[in-house]
Amino acid sequence: MSNAIDAFEFHHPLNPNSEIYLRFLGRAVGLKRIGVTIARVPPGKESFIYHAHQNEEEWVYILSGRGMAEIGDREYEVEPGDFMGFGLPQQPHHLRNPFNEDLVYLMGGEAGRLDVSVFPRLGKQGDWG
Repeated sequence: MSNAIDAFEFHHPLNPNSEIYLRFLGRAVGLKRIGVTIARVPPGKESFIYHAHQNEEEWVYILSGRGMAEIGDREYEVEPGDFMGFGLPQQPHHLRNPFNEDLVYLMGGEAGRLDVSVFPRLGKQGDWG
């Protein structure tokens, strides 16, 4: 495996402040049933959108920088070494970076055939598969 996995830039279509750069580590080594990704959120930006998965568990491990994690109806400042896990049923969650350095973290979870994401603040949901 090459150490230089190209980053994929993503902007969630339902969040105009979403800007995240993803390196799909799991895919690079042939993992098909679980995902492992390095994510980088620049200062002043957000990861995806406040959401919950209905069919897949997910986890996040902070590598560098600081961020704010919204989990349920609470907010937590996160820093290197912090671990968050989202089992089922899942509380809605979201990461944002209001600080002046990149927020970098590992994230992963199941890669099932069909997942439904719920966006409670928007009253929407989306099927992913």
